[in-house]
Amino acid sequence: MSDEGLSEVFAFAQTQIMSRSIRACTFLDKGGTGKTTTAAHLGVALAERGKDVLLVDLAGKQGDLVKHFGRWAAVEDQIAAEDDWPNISTVFQDQWDAIAEKLGEAAVEDLILDTEEGVDLIPAHPGLDSLDAELGNVDDAQDRYSRFDAFLDEYIEPLGYDAILIDLPGLTNNVSYNGLWAARNVIVPVEMGPFESEQAEALRADLDKIATNFDVDVDLAMVLPNKVDSRTKLAEEYLDAFAEAYPDAVAPAHVPVSQDIRNAADRGQTAFALDEPSTTAERAREAFLENADALLERLDAEPAAPVGGERA
Repeated sequence: MSDEGLSEVFAFAQTQIMSRSIRACTFLDKGGTGKTTTAAHLGVALAERGKDVLLVDLAGKQGDLVKHFGRWAAVEDQIAAEDDWPNISTVFQDQWDAIAEKLGEAAVEDLILDTEEGVDLIPAHPGLDSLDAELGNVDDAQDRYSRFDAFLDEYIEPLGYDAILIDLPGLTNNVSYNGLWAARNVIVPVEMGPFESEQAEALRADLDKIATNFDVDVDLAMVLPNKVDSRTKLAEEYLDAFAEAYPDAVAPAHVPVSQDIRNAADRGQTAFALDEPSTTAERAREAFLENADALLERLDAEPAAPVGGERA
């Protein structure tokens, strides 16, 4: 498609109704940087601040986000029993509106799982793996890239969530573009190394290109240094470099490397659910809470309320 055609597509997006919730996605064109862990922990941190949070896993069939909350077995059983329709991949299909009309409120309610950590979750599904090719066959680019945004606007926003966090695949494809379009704000977890620095810089360049060529803003809302071993001089040097490169986007608190976080994920928990967190896990929890506050401020949300406070 020509730049002129894409310009019209993205300009159309600017005219759509602004969402009531804040939206952000975790994304970097690379796997293994902690995108899913970040989405899970920031989601719980926002819930700790009294926000009603929905997490959405678009990252692929492996279901890593739902595994963080110990619900994978239930989802896997549904998939095995073919009792998983509709699912997250369904909302991208041409027939979704007809499906939703036929099933009524159950169409959306059946997509959403609750967790024991104060957040709701729409899990991934194997249908996501073929979704990129299916979207690639959609001739109209406006339709191709805006389907997820339309789903959130029409079917999720009426549920009244304060925040929607979307975990995207670790590669650039049509699913990622849908998530970027819908979220408009990107959270980039980065490890302390030259490759991650290059990838983050490439993402910023891509977002700038979209803004310049297509008249739509997808903001780099937060660059979050992750798995940081601050005992090493090299890590400190990278922290300083990221702070210099992204003065307006770097997170106020880095997340330390913590075996406790890995162990908690294996048990189907975030670090917030640990009864006896290690020192590094406690520091990680404090970092995610501080970064959640910063995210709310950067996205111009209402001030955070304490747990138990009134929700919109």
